[in-house]
Amino acid sequence: MSVSGAANVMASRNHPKDALDFFPTPPWATRAVIDEVLRPYGIETAGKRVRDPAAGGGHMVAPLLESFAAVDFSDVADWGINPEIRDFTFETRDSLVADGHAVPDWIFCNPPFNIAERFLDRALAIATEGVAFLCRLSWICGQDRFRTIHGPRPAQLICPFSERVAMIEGVWDPEASSATDYAWFIWLQQQPGRNAYRSEIWHLPPGMQSRYTRNSDMTLATPGEAARRAAARKKAAEAEDSLPLFEGA
Repeated sequence: MSVSGAANVMASRNHPKDALDFFPTPPWATRAVIDEVLRPYGIETAGKRVRDPAAGGGHMVAPLLESFAAVDFSDVADWGINPEIRDFTFETRDSLVADGHAVPDWIFCNPPFNIAERFLDRALAIATEGVAFLCRLSWICGQDRFRTIHGPRPAQLICPFSERVAMIEGVWDPEASSATDYAWFIWLQQQPGRNAYRSEIWHLPPGMQSRYTRNSDMTLATPGEAARRAAARKKAAEAEDSLPLFEGA
């Protein structure tokens, strides 16, 4: 099969929405890693091209547009921003070029958790300068992940948030809370020959949400959705508890 033929097959793959892992990233979390980590580290994004291959509702695309010269985005489903439909787990530099796209300098992504390693394989093979993934902090743990990721190809920077980055399925609610910790994992392609097993921890201090939230972000927000869902779950539980017990003969 030709490269363009393979790309067409890849783009036509059908993924039912109810089987997808869609947890929008609060826009402030992307601004924070760019301003608090990349720029102090000496990495300049101006003039660079970035791709978000799991763009969802555009919650990461919006802050990327503020810092990068060019932003490309795609997803396996349309969550309301009319992305190019592409399955990143089959992506290559050749498939991008065959479809008229430039190879990105950077890939930024909040990857589906269960296939984050497959996303990383593709991202490291495609991006020419760096890869930044927002994942649960627990992604750093696990024997299998050590053998396949954190041992042979550790991120140069692991950047945990001191405050919680609250995400809920399907929408971004700036009023939501969370018990899950998140961190940015950053790989730099231009630093070969590093010692295996070693990453630098770069803490993101408290106050990132208040510092990096913009009024314009509210066009991407669904305030109060977490509370509405909690109330609906409570109501459903109360209704179930009120049902009469069935007594058999």
